[in-house]
Amino acid sequence: MPIKTLQDLFIHELSDINSAEKQLSKALPRMARAAEDPALIAAFEQHFEETQGQLERIDQVVEAGNFKLKRIKCAAMEGLVEEAKEIIDEIPKGPVRDVALVGAAQRVEHYEIAGYGTLVALAKTLGHDVAASTLHATLEEEKATDIKLTELAKTTINRKALLVK
Repeated sequence: MPIKTLQDLFIHELSDINSAEKQLSKALPRMARAAEDPALIAAFEQHFEETQGQLERIDQVVEAGNFKLKRIKCAAMEGLVEEAKEIIDEIPKGPVRDVALVGAAQRVEHYEIAGYGTLVALAKTLGHDVAASTLHATLEEEKATDIKLTELAKTTINRKALLVK
């Protein structure tokens, strides 16, 4: 179905982020198993739990607005997940892989922040106030996860990798 109106675009973007979250929910457990640092493993596990809640929020938005999502696959998340898989396949388990996994996770976070930011703005413009509020909660979670990953990298992960010879 072509995108002709702002409402069409909102539905498309909501469908896209739904696909992205579903793909991420499959990738995060693999990333947790591939990590070595206990704090990074915990961060991936926590983000997995948050992702489940974010999918529930999307369902709430769809139900409250009586929206019909499109069956699409988020190509961007597919690529980001593939990059994470390549990291796991190509870098031996240890501190250097952990640094690369943080980078992969932050690329995912930045994509999600952009997606949810767009959705919140569209929802507000369209007068979907409940959707805007619900999606804004997820946007704030994504921002917090990005900050957490940055702090983790700066305080421990990157320093551990520096010691690898």
